[in-house]
Amino acid sequence: MAELSRRDAIAALGGGSMAALPAGAPAAATASSGCAAFDKGWRRGFDGQRIADLGDGRFLNPLIGGDRPDPAILQDGADYYMTFSSFDSYPGLTIWHSRDLVNWRPRQPALTRNIGAVWAVSLEKHAGRYFLYIPVKATPNDIYVIWADHIDGPWSDPVSLGLHAHIDPCHAVAEDGSRWLFLSGGDRIRLSDDGLSTVGAVEHVYDPWRYPDDWDVEGFSPEGPKIVHRDGWYYMITAVGGTAGPPTGHMVIVARSRSLHGPWANDPGNPVVRTVSTDERWWSRGHASLVTAPDGSWWSVYHGFENGFWTLGRQVLLDPVRWTADGWFRMTGGDLAKPLPKPKGGQGGVHGQPLSDDFSGPLALGAKWNFFRPGPAERDRVRVERGALVLRGSGTAPVDSSPLLLIAGDQAYAFECDVAIAPGGTAGLVLFYDDKLYCGLGFDEHRFVTHQYGIERGRPANPHGRRMRIRITNTRHIVAIHTSGDGGRTWRRFDRGMEVSGYHHNVRGGFLMLRPGLYAAGEGEARFRDFRFRAL
Repeated sequence: MAELSRRDAIAALGGGSMAALPAGAPAAATASSGCAAFDKGWRRGFDGQRIADLGDGRFLNPLIGGDRPDPAILQDGADYYMTFSSFDSYPGLTIWHSRDLVNWRPRQPALTRNIGAVWAVSLEKHAGRYFLYIPVKATPNDIYVIWADHIDGPWSDPVSLGLHAHIDPCHAVAEDGSRWLFLSGGDRIRLSDDGLSTVGAVEHVYDPWRYPDDWDVEGFSPEGPKIVHRDGWYYMITAVGGTAGPPTGHMVIVARSRSLHGPWANDPGNPVVRTVSTDERWWSRGHASLVTAPDGSWWSVYHGFENGFWTLGRQVLLDPVRWTADGWFRMTGGDLAKPLPKPKGGQGGVHGQPLSDDFSGPLALGAKWNFFRPGPAERDRVRVERGALVLRGSGTAPVDSSPLLLIAGDQAYAFECDVAIAPGGTAGLVLFYDDKLYCGLGFDEHRFVTHQYGIERGRPANPHGRRMRIRITNTRHIVAIHTSGDGGRTWRRFDRGMEVSGYHHNVRGGFLMLRPGLYAAGEGEARFRDFRFRAL
């Protein structure tokens, strides 16, 4: 891993240079000052963000904060790679890397061309080559494959497999060497030897275990199959119960077979993971994979919603696994509310990345910043120039301007930026779920524009002209906005507060999260300088 810059090292210790918060705003937590009562227990890393590694041989979930759904994990020698559903964010499918299963850093995005909303993928290595099997919601729906000879790419152009009726592929190799994709609904299809096309037709091979009718779930929805081979058994791990909806719905079930070709027998202990009470720390737990740690111990990665924080999306979780005498496995981390012993062995390292950005180097597109639902030439709108992110205007508002967004994984945070616009332009800062549900503040040279509920509302006079500094503070769903006309020396509170606890999937659909970001609309270019993020 490259040596951290002095600035990054300071941020990793909880330091940083965010200007003083407005009067009445919560103080930022640091590595030594402790955390707010709502999220007590985590250590703090870059920009005060919470991190899982407690530094004392234990860790506390989430493994990576914020929207990291449908984790696809690959063990490659001493290295672990993981990626997540990226939906409408592009560049997408950023690969994360770890040596100890607890500390993770982003590397490069694998998918740059918009092929649709990316759902749960399969990340595999076969015969020395890396593969990503990618289901997308598009017109029509499909499953694509891309490949690379190095995990950092370059990755190939997407190849359509023509599978329009299934999601959540999982690559698996049978005892006879044949390659297969297991699919939602208990189905599978054979792959060609090179893994880049299908052979024959989809076949049904497994009837998933069914929960009792009186359980509160979203729907049956058998999906997310993951295959692991151990001690002569193939284990198929499946999610049922629906991904969101009631917190007690999503769950993990298991079946096994001596052959990848079946027959499959359900675990009599199903489900092996399920949220059973809304009092638990993590809701809707499911979509699990198994992996071995450097010391040979077994672990499961899966996702869940944080209690009361659907707005953060599905976060990735790590749960220790124990194998039973009769060859099944059990999760042993309980409801994951308490610290757990870390996996032993492996090389740790710095976790995460700073979200603050002084735009002094190349823009971290994919690894940090993503466009929402970009057009083919969206990348041409943005450049970094003399310490500024320059973003050409598009559309009229966040609804049609493809804003640049970040994933923020803390319950409370503030972000601010200096924004300058051209005549006829509009720009600002947003909290963005999707193009129908967002909030924030923009401005043109004469008036502010208030974004609320995904629509443009009040237009009070703008006293700052074509340049100002804006700060948005999201304190556990209570949003305050401040503006400054003197570069952050003095601040004025904007006369519109907001509450955003309903900006999430169970209200809007889409499986996304509420994300901080920047947008530019109208004429000319907007210049964003000195973007600062701080978890509170």
